[in-house]
Amino acid sequence: MNAFLESVRNTSCPRGTAVLWWMGQMGLLVKLGDKVLCIDYFASDEPGRQIRPPVPASEVEGIDVFLGTHNHLDHIDHEAWKLWARQCPDAFFVFPRAHLASVLADGMQKKQGIGLNDGESCRIGNVTIRAVAASHEFLDRDPETGLYPHMQYILEGNGLRIWHAGDTVRYEGMLPKLQALGPIDAALLPINGRDAARYRRNCIGNMTFQEAADLAGTLRVRLAIPGHWDMFADNPGDPRAFADYLDAKYPGQTGCLIPQYLQPVRLTAGT
Repeated sequence: MNAFLESVRNTSCPRGTAVLWWMGQMGLLVKLGDKVLCIDYFASDEPGRQIRPPVPASEVEGIDVFLGTHNHLDHIDHEAWKLWARQCPDAFFVFPRAHLASVLADGMQKKQGIGLNDGESCRIGNVTIRAVAASHEFLDRDPETGLYPHMQYILEGNGLRIWHAGDTVRYEGMLPKLQALGPIDAALLPINGRDAARYRRNCIGNMTFQEAADLAGTLRVRLAIPGHWDMFADNPGDPRAFADYLDAKYPGQTGCLIPQYLQPVRLTAGT
């Protein structure tokens, strides 16, 4: 097994703790109890990326749940998912149900694929996964099926709650949905923003660093982590500006961590 992933499997995670590892962009590994979840890991070595995949797709093993927030390469990496369906035959794959056909085409068995829509949830072992629609930059709800193509996930387990915001802007009604799920211990939020130049080349935007900080501050997230700022030179974000704004506007209320690749972040419930 890859040495890093072996260390993840061997990391102690008793009741009341969670451990996070940032994988670049919006990629996140989360350990809750005995379960390891891998969210939005972009593992294909595509041209244009500024960082190499920290773990080669061919070396990914020992993952219990893979999650993808939406059907873009840097979030649901289909070539990697094809490998992982074989390399992790007991793993589950969680994704927006709008993409059921394209995900099952990656080769996993039907029982491995769990498609969720806004407000739905599933439980895998000791972890509950709750889905909330994301707006990237539009909600894009299919009027016939009622399905949303973009999701954010709340992971609940081991006494903690972790929020992965996927790619989204804030939309009317989003805040009450998140508040209803309870206090959030840690959140990974996109901060790359949006502008006319990116729209004109079909690069759909996310929250600005101010919008992401305001959302985290309003929700009183214990630890906010900026994401979606490092991968592509033409779609950047400024994590230091995010951290500074959060500190200035919500001092002593919401902590911030600028993540480092593969560095463990240990959280303890209630502290």
